Amino acid sequence: MGKDLRGKVALVAGATRGAGRGIAVELGAAGATVYGTGRSTRKQRSDYDRPETIEETAELVTKAGGTGIAVRCDHTDPDQVRELVRRIEREQGRLDVLVNDLGGEHLMDWHKPIWEQDLAKGLQRLRVGIEAHMITSHFALGLLVRNPGGLVVELTDGTAEVHEKYYRSEGGAFFDVVKTAAHRLARAQGEELREYGGTAVSLTPGWLRSEMMLDLFGVTEENWRESTTAPRDFLIAESPAYVGRAVVALATDPDVARFNTRSLSTGYLARVYGFTDTDGSQPDAWRYILEVQWAGKEGDPDDYR
Repeated sequence: MGKDLRGKVALVAGATRGAGRGIAVELGAAGATVYGTGRSTRKQRSDYDRPETIEETAELVTKAGGTGIAVRCDHTDPDQVRELVRRIEREQGRLDVLVNDLGGEHLMDWHKPIWEQDLAKGLQRLRVGIEAHMITSHFALGLLVRNPGGLVVELTDGTAEVHEKYYRSEGGAFFDVVKTAAHRLARAQGEELREYGGTAVSLTPGWLRSEMMLDLFGVTEENWRESTTAPRDFLIAESPAYVGRAVVALATDPDVARFNTRSLSTGYLARVYGFTDTDGSQPDAWRYILEVQWAGKEGDPDDYR
């Protein structure tokens, strides 16, 4: 992509898999030093009980051209986050990019009203998806504002426009509140960072081909179009690298402040900056979802790539 983040330091909170890993690797490909955090290590799995680890993410960052540093951290624990940021300060003396990608997708309780959802899971979803983001920003932004041009990215699912018009009933109240909160978190942080030359945005990928999603449909990144169980709408899906390239485009844009406090999508940013997904296409999943999938109309996913 010709983007250069050499000498820059990023913290990707929630980098073990999915969008977080894709973002960490693409930041590495641009030359950044990337601290990737999570709770799944080679010695101990988290409650996700998945095989991906933060050490693997760090190795992928380094292989891509950056410097990957894996740190086990539970971002709902202020003491652990405080020590993480102190370590970054000791080792690097700066922080340029903060990505909050803490969501708890394993806590989903699908297609149930709030009174039928698992309350313990729902409350944990709020802690991971909102409280942990605020804990992380509380400690990290004091370091980020020491140099102008810092960027904060709040990962979510759906744009502010989507959340204004639709209730995300598939995930229920806890899911909907967490994903909507990301836009307000970005707004609040953007307002507070403005006088320090910083920018905060909320960013949504489209239908993401995460490791969990590929496993669900029995495919790999190499043959994902061949699934016999995925719905046809899955053909609009995008790789984790796509959202990573969106973050890199923002982090290397000298005029990124024009997006401060805004809600953005990968498809929109691909048109603005010209980057593509790994297959050379520019999927605009949310335009497809709104115009075809949720509208109940006929449409070819490939026409939105």
